[in-house]
Amino acid sequence: MEVLGFKDGFLGLMQNRFELLDSADLSGILTRGGTVLGTSRAKVDKIDVGDGDRVDGRHDMRRVVEQNELEALVCLGGGGTAKNAFKLAEVGVPVLTLPKTIDNDVVGTDITFGFDTAMSIATDAIDRLHSTAHSHHRIMVVELMGHSVGWLALGAGLAGGADVILIPELPYDVEAVASSISARRAAGSTFSIVAVAEGAISKKDAGIRDSMGAQLEVARKSDRKAIKKKMQELEATRAGGTVQLASTLAGLTGLESRVTILGHVQRGGTPTPADRLLATRLGTACADYIADGVHGVLVAARGESTEAVPLKNVAGRTKIVPLDHPWVGTARHLGVALGD
Repeated sequence: MEVLGFKDGFLGLMQNRFELLDSADLSGILTRGGTVLGTSRAKVDKIDVGDGDRVDGRHDMRRVVEQNELEALVCLGGGGTAKNAFKLAEVGVPVLTLPKTIDNDVVGTDITFGFDTAMSIATDAIDRLHSTAHSHHRIMVVELMGHSVGWLALGAGLAGGADVILIPELPYDVEAVASSISARRAAGSTFSIVAVAEGAISKKDAGIRDSMGAQLEVARKSDRKAIKKKMQELEATRAGGTVQLASTLAGLTGLESRVTILGHVQRGGTPTPADRLLATRLGTACADYIADGVHGVLVAARGESTEAVPLKNVAGRTKIVPLDHPWVGTARHLGVALGD
């Protein structure tokens, strides 16, 4: 097989910017994080062409695929990538996707590559926070990425021995969180580690969000813009929610609190062996599917094997943490507070 690598994701595909990838170019790539080709946030049907104008680039992308006589277009990414890939499939592009995201939120696959590496980095950070939390008798609040799901916070929180784990799937009551921390203090523990997913939301804000969502579903077209603006304002207010949470917990418990926001440090670095193995076996399976003429699918991890999942079953969907997931049960058995 001859492989072309398009620069900067879908934008480079539309502009036909690519380089030939041979064994010399790919030598040593296994130990590198990120992408050697670059990426972009471009949406295939809304490509920014400047001055605020956007165009549907799907047919241009299909022509690029045809001009280069490509048998398949392979896209690596998360939910947004799968959604864009499905839109390309709808106009006749022979496309396959591989699940690559630290959020682990792609439907149809057991796990995504990037998740284990990010979880390892986050766990190491929580491990390090234990020292200063214990020494200074503080509440250490650490915010982890994960977009709108709690896989990363839940996994790293459990692995790092966090005392409180807050995830989007379980809206929290801040007073319940404070009560659990105060109970730890009364039992002799002078510090607490709180792992918070970036999408975690309080029960109060969740109620407001759900109410707005219900209004949006039945609203007239003329009212929808105002409701969406209010929802965006709520989201913007929540952007600093972790800092506010830490301040509130300090006031309710009488303990000093400090915030650590790991941010993009979780997205970089050397991939773990587990991620290298996962990416390698999904990649080789993808090559087999291409050789067999299979396209329009996500190459998913299924146990120690793989499965070709139709993109129509993946696009536009998000894999959230089920409330009966074993990790949630494990947290409850350990006495970890989940804020509910």
